[in-house]
Amino acid sequence: MKVCDFVGGAMTEEFKTEEELYDRVKPALMTKREEMRRNGYPYVKEEDVWNYLKEIKWKHAQGLSLYQMVDDILNSDSILIDDYLKTKLNLRERKRYFEERE
Repeated sequence: MKVCDFVGGAMTEEFKTEEELYDRVKPALMTKREEMRRNGYPYVKEEDVWNYLKEIKWKHAQGLSLYQMVDDILNSDSILIDDYLKTKLNLRERKRYFEERE
């Protein structure tokens, strides 16, 4: 995923790693997480929003601008993020419990 930050039509920054980009958009991810918590999704983390967008919305994206990414984060559908997260959790291997748990 290649992302550039454009300001007034001029490229101002290119992110070398996804971790660097994640750190840059983290405030928007935190805002989305807080919105989702207020709306009944207390278990969603910033990483879940990032992973959803990376795997679904931005999968084949090239040359996204920083403002487009922030817009996608803030305006993404909470229900779709929740469905994505539940699907991911269901793909994990589950254990059966035979003994009573305390």
